[in-house]
Amino acid sequence: MSKASLTYKKSGVDIDLADKLVDHIARKAPAIGGFAGLFPLDLDGSGPFEMVACTDGVGTKLKLAFALDKHDTIGIDLVAMSVNDLVCCGAKPLIFLDYYATGKLHLNRSKKIIAGIMEGCRRGRCVLLGGETAEMPGMYAEGEYDLAGFAVGIVKRSEVIDGSKIYPGDLILGLPSSGLHSNGYSLARQVFKGKDLKKWGKTLLAPTRIYVDEVQALQAAFRKAERIILGLSHVTGGGLVENVPRILPRGRKAVFRRDAWKRPTVFGEIQKRGRVPEKEMWRTFNMGIGLVIVIRPDSLDLAKRILPEARLIGEIVDGKREVEIV
Repeated sequence: MSKASLTYKKSGVDIDLADKLVDHIARKAPAIGGFAGLFPLDLDGSGPFEMVACTDGVGTKLKLAFALDKHDTIGIDLVAMSVNDLVCCGAKPLIFLDYYATGKLHLNRSKKIIAGIMEGCRRGRCVLLGGETAEMPGMYAEGEYDLAGFAVGIVKRSEVIDGSKIYPGDLILGLPSSGLHSNGYSLARQVFKGKDLKKWGKTLLAPTRIYVDEVQALQAAFRKAERIILGLSHVTGGGLVENVPRILPRGRKAVFRRDAWKRPTVFGEIQKRGRVPEKEMWRTFNMGIGLVIVIRPDSLDLAKRILPEARLIGEIVDGKREVEIV
């Protein structure tokens, strides 16, 4: 156990600085969306649609794949990080493209990576349409590689989920995560090393859960019952604290009850071993919730019937656009 407390910033990731860059980009390119960007399409005979696109990578979770020489699930993470963002605006995923770069191509390892991407696409209900494999000697250390992914989907303009209809009194549901997903590993890798890394390796490399089926099932049930999903938030880097405000209108606060769900053991281990402050944990990790769903109170019974594992974890109140954990 380290004597000093660990934080994400001490591990090399400055969330505040990243937020400033995001704000700068948003000012320069105002068409960029929250979790994904939307581009208007008018399809003859079908009405107005929005094409939806987003991109992401896997981050330093790759370092664990290198250290443990396990590469068959990292592709699932890659797809998950994009398609989970895509569905947050109500879109149906259509296609996925990958970028795989390495210093020296190893065929068997590469086959495992691509198999993971294919499995991610199966779970995400999209087609692997293409990609790029780049062999660049001297660019990466021996045995290392990088991955990025790009997803495209479509949604009817009338069914776009943007959070604009969220009001005080609305309820917040959470769907469990499968673990750390693909965020916070710069900090987690400071905690689990050597024998501990091997002991916790399976837990740490558990692939990011893909929520496409759950969101589509809820959309279909709500559409039939004439209900609406008010907001969806994919909980990635920054945790609930940074991600949920992206769907909140001005003057709305999200209040979460920390005892409303059971956190996976790994988060407690990270906090204890790294002496990570409680506030830092909530701002770095998903803490056991991978997807947040905002609904009207009269939609609760239907939502829980469609998604039995969903937990009522909070509510919307008047206040500054932020998250409060109580």
